[in-house]
Amino acid sequence: MTSTTDRLDSSPTDTTLEHLDVIVVGAGLSGVGAGYRLSTEHPGKSWAILEARSSMGGTWDLFRYPGVRSDSDMYTLGYQFKPWREAKSIADGHSILSYIKETASEFGIDEHIRYGTRVVGADFSTAEARWTLTLDVTDESGTSQQQITCGFLYCCSGYYDYAKGYNPDIPGLDTFEGTVVHPQFWPDDLDYAGKNVVVIGSGATAVTLVPSMARDAGHVTMLQRSPTWISAVPGRDKQADKIRDLLPAGLAHSVIRVKNILFSTGFYQFCRRRPQAARRLLTNLSTKILGDEKLVAEHFTPEYNPWDQRLCAVPDADLFKAMKKGKASVVTDRIASVRPDGIDLQSGASLPADVIVTATGLQLLAFGGIEPKVDGVTVELSKQFVWQGAMMTGVPNFAICIGYTNASWTLRADLTSRLVCRVLGYMDDKDFASIVPQPDGPLEERPLLDLQSGYVQRSIDAFPRQGDHGPWLVRQNYILDSITTLRGDLGKTLSGTPRRSVRRAAGVA
Repeated sequence: MTSTTDRLDSSPTDTTLEHLDVIVVGAGLSGVGAGYRLSTEHPGKSWAILEARSSMGGTWDLFRYPGVRSDSDMYTLGYQFKPWREAKSIADGHSILSYIKETASEFGIDEHIRYGTRVVGADFSTAEARWTLTLDVTDESGTSQQQITCGFLYCCSGYYDYAKGYNPDIPGLDTFEGTVVHPQFWPDDLDYAGKNVVVIGSGATAVTLVPSMARDAGHVTMLQRSPTWISAVPGRDKQADKIRDLLPAGLAHSVIRVKNILFSTGFYQFCRRRPQAARRLLTNLSTKILGDEKLVAEHFTPEYNPWDQRLCAVPDADLFKAMKKGKASVVTDRIASVRPDGIDLQSGASLPADVIVTATGLQLLAFGGIEPKVDGVTVELSKQFVWQGAMMTGVPNFAICIGYTNASWTLRADLTSRLVCRVLGYMDDKDFASIVPQPDGPLEERPLLDLQSGYVQRSIDAFPRQGDHGPWLVRQNYILDSITTLRGDLGKTLSGTPRRSVRRAAGVA
């Protein structure tokens, strides 16, 4: 296979800059998966993964708060090509990080990762059909700015800001004499043994922190403005254990994966199509565990329907068990003001606190902060549409990796990486230097992430849009996506520029 590098090296516009066929941004779960697909489906292409931090793992290396874990089962959050072999289906962060590192090492992906390399600029030249990336490269001697070029840019950096979380204005917080900590930046030396802890928030991070901290704290209170749908799930999949006992590892992994995909997809569709029945099911399950119908009605029965916001999973009902033991409690109220030794609530009640944890959510950030330019002009992301949940109008040779909101992130991430590989192969077959999606008619504009969660609503207007039909609709259905994403005529919605046109523009015969 002739690589893009070989084909373009003769251009008189070339410089001494290093050029690669593909650059992947981010060495987290998605980036490592992308590396595997590139190395196996396009072994003749040159590629690298650029990672701004000093280690791989992304989310699973960054988050160090107590109890950090997945909220999806590892048979689907894990890679299709790398069976999950540990006992727990809902895994802790350390185990997931070890799994990512083991995968990268096993398949030689780690040899392609360049650490301490942050992309601070990305400009696509239509005349040369290549990206010029400006990098901040940090090593022992400090930080220097460098440049590199590539034929195709693939962002696997997720959609939230690694540098800062969301910190709402909490009145009086600056007067608090105890310790305030945000989960995204958990200090290694935080001592909360025997202390009163208030966790502000009720999302996945909060419901993870509360039972974990409750083991050592004097008492942990989860303070929420309004209830959140929470569902107890088994920490260990007994059916999966039986399947693994009966079948070889690879086959067992595939069977379990299909089983869990079908269940999660079916449950999501049930919640969306029969919301009242889903409400009854979830409230009945919580009541059965907690044994207190009034408690469930007050704190665990939201006004919104299940999956209007992401459903929080608690493995082995650990949050509910901590509450039943008296080690944790949930308060639904609003903050009037923080005082030096606690929190006053609008109801008139107060909460004593030695430690306040602001589990108030994430801050969204498109493409890891990269603002793509085309011929020196910054692309207005909010005016672009996403194709197949992966590529974007107005930006050639560019793809993004965005996982599912209602299922394991990796399911869509892997589909996207395989689609990128398919597009690269299509470009080679057609001898295209560049390619970009183009709608064949008008599209009804919709938000890229169709969730009512606060962290989505705060920033989603800065992201590209999805459409209302076909490849422009970002579906939350892996089964349908797995059937359609890797099939169909790419030529119907992708517009390519022949390589001979690029040669002419560059003055090459």
